[in-house]
Amino acid sequence: MALSSSEIDLFERFRPRLEAIAYRLLGSASDAEDAVQDTFLRWQAADREHIETLGAWLTKVLTNLCLNQLTSARARRETYVGQWLPEPLPAGDRMLGPAETAEQRESVSIAVLTLLERLSPNERAVYVLREAFGYPHGEIAQILDLTEANCQQIHHRAKQRIATDRARTQPDAVTTRKIVEEFLAATLSGDVDGLVQLLTTNATGVADGGGHVPARATPVTGALTIARFLRGAWQPALVERYVGTGALSARVADVNGTPAVLALVGDRVVGVISMDVTTDGVAALYIQANPEKLRRLWPTS
Repeated sequence: MALSSSEIDLFERFRPRLEAIAYRLLGSASDAEDAVQDTFLRWQAADREHIETLGAWLTKVLTNLCLNQLTSARARRETYVGQWLPEPLPAGDRMLGPAETAEQRESVSIAVLTLLERLSPNERAVYVLREAFGYPHGEIAQILDLTEANCQQIHHRAKQRIATDRARTQPDAVTTRKIVEEFLAATLSGDVDGLVQLLTTNATGVADGGGHVPARATPVTGALTIARFLRGAWQPALVERYVGTGALSARVADVNGTPAVLALVGDRVVGVISMDVTTDGVAALYIQANPEKLRRLWPTS
């Protein structure tokens, strides 16, 4: 059934929220866009006169489409070259969604999006809908065709798993940015000792090259090992070999709501180092170098 212009406008009012939900569920902006477009097509083909609450209906359709994608994505990621990390987004990208509360801001950080990969599809959906968008358990239960009691149990389990992996305290925004700036300065100067001081003893580093640029197939563990790895990786000749010629530079910018290091060749972003900054130091590095996952960052460069 063809859509009127008013019906299209109505869907567009929901699109930013749907994209924000889908991005948190899938960790990929391109996959989120596809899921939202599929939701639009389902709505276009539906008997719209019998849809009582459009927002609830769209959220249910979208969430279930994302759950199907998550199931197939796990199979695809078994053949992914190297480590898989979420797609980073620049400040102001509407897929980041609401950021009024600490829970909303944290739910879209690269650190938490990476941890969400360890949850089952249902756990991830319940966690995202509850923590990031404040849906009551009754509505989430209807969206996922669960009982409300089961939904509450799943949320408790998912939240506990995330909290266990993020047991350390995060510093305030000013301190976090200062640490990231110090990290960048130490990296650019090749100051191994300075980097070691900024990292926690058991820090981990994960890099995603997607098979397009070289990246460690397994995480790097330990402050000294990571510091030496960064000193070796931050070589102009190495960068030129794999990502092209041009002036190599770096700067701090907000990515997924937290300060991160952008690596640039000319005006093109070729890498992002997101960090899990705690009061004990930098506990984890998430290095995104897959060019297919950096496209939305180019306009900020």
